[in-house]
Amino acid sequence: MYAIIDLETTGGQPAQDRITEIAIYIHDGEKVVDEFSSLINPGRAIPFFITQLTGITDDMVREAPRFHEVARKVVEMTEGCVFVAHNVRFDYSFLKKEFGDLGYNYSRKTLCTVRLSRSLMPGQPSYSLGKLCQNIGIPLNGRHRAAGDAAATAILFGRLLNISQEQETPAAAAGLSPADALAVVDAQAPAGRKPVAATGGKQPSPRKIKAVQEAIKTALLPPNITPEHVAALPQEAGVYYFHNQAGEVIYVGKSINIYKRIQQHFAVDYKSRKSIEFKSSISEITWELTGSELVALLFESHEIKRLKPLYNRQQRRSVFPAGIFLRTDDDGYKHLYYGRADDHAESHPLIALANQFKAKGFLFHKVAKFNLCQKLCDLYKTTGPCFDYQVHRCQGACVGQEPPEAYNQRVEAAIESFTYEHGSFVIIGTGHRADEKSLVVVENGRYLGFGYVDETFSARRFEDFRDAVTRYHDNKDVQQIIRQYLRTKHKDKVKVFK
Repeated sequence: MYAIIDLETTGGQPAQDRITEIAIYIHDGEKVVDEFSSLINPGRAIPFFITQLTGITDDMVREAPRFHEVARKVVEMTEGCVFVAHNVRFDYSFLKKEFGDLGYNYSRKTLCTVRLSRSLMPGQPSYSLGKLCQNIGIPLNGRHRAAGDAAATAILFGRLLNISQEQETPAAAAGLSPADALAVVDAQAPAGRKPVAATGGKQPSPRKIKAVQEAIKTALLPPNITPEHVAALPQEAGVYYFHNQAGEVIYVGKSINIYKRIQQHFAVDYKSRKSIEFKSSISEITWELTGSELVALLFESHEIKRLKPLYNRQQRRSVFPAGIFLRTDDDGYKHLYYGRADDHAESHPLIALANQFKAKGFLFHKVAKFNLCQKLCDLYKTTGPCFDYQVHRCQGACVGQEPPEAYNQRVEAAIESFTYEHGSFVIIGTGHRADEKSLVVVENGRYLGFGYVDETFSARRFEDFRDAVTRYHDNKDVQQIIRQYLRTKHKDKVKVFK
């Protein structure tokens, strides 16, 4: 059974917009057997441009039921059904959000008639519901109203089922009459199964809807990405790119297993309009294998800054938006403090970190290790001495007892510890292939770049490693990537040069 659903809403973002109308047509694989439609009071004003599009006004929904009043009806009608819609992510995401607000996890298998139409009716100039119906002769009365769009989708779905049947039934493909085709199907049927003729000509669903079942399995994929695209993805470390129809890179990511990471992308039930648009705009996937996890991290950061992809916007400037900063007060004391990079745009962080929680923890560690003042590091808010001074762990910088010159020496020592443990070193990891190695080179605390060498490559001088890599820009992000990677339980070899 299939529940063909269409919604009208106050906007395109499930996280903040609400449903204004719902229509459900239950399809048994042959015909519509039940239907329901209702206006919904969204509990808020309907924007003027939405009223222009749908014709639904505030007056029309004022006495309509709230969603919770029809929720049980929706659950009961769609129980055991595949959720079908034209651009199913939109409608399904809105219903899940409405049910989620009621404390109920609404979950159904989904099928997108956009994707199924592309598969069974290739070459159409447009797959939008209005233009597709116009091109193939489906009446569409009440466009942008839930009942009208759902009724047209139900007719479209029936057409798609018939196309699927014709493609998958050898007898039909051979040009046999419907009666003769049914006889062939019955002759091939397993013993004990009810003859098709006795069911009024209804085909057994596994045979009839093979393409539909495939569409259900792939419903979470973007409309322009096929299962073959996904199957071809490598299960190796590297950087991957999502392209739109114009070939432009709209997102860059990295993973130690590109195949699994992209599957995770597509398994997400997106809720915002921007997220839905992002997923729908993916038309091609390309990748660069790195072999090394560290190289994948570094190359991703470089590519985001170089390409500035539309959907990597938050990572364009920095993949580490928090950090530790430094200021000097009027009495000459140096203050280390943590915060968001955006809040301190006038100054660069001494070290960039993934978030403020990690930045605060990092600073607490340095305060303890270098015997710094919690108050002067903004970790203890008070107008008097800090707590550590009261228990004799602070030497009194917070009350002017310790001279700024002495205190600042420890601050500078703490800042020096922010850099790499060694000045010049090479990280040797896995390469693209089994017969090569990757190199990441840092000289005097400055990242030079990465490269690949043959497994037989042997070098004693630092210059040999330096000459073997491709140069890339050094910045706070890559420094932090390397520092964090070195703190993990990696299996790479680190060769230190003094």
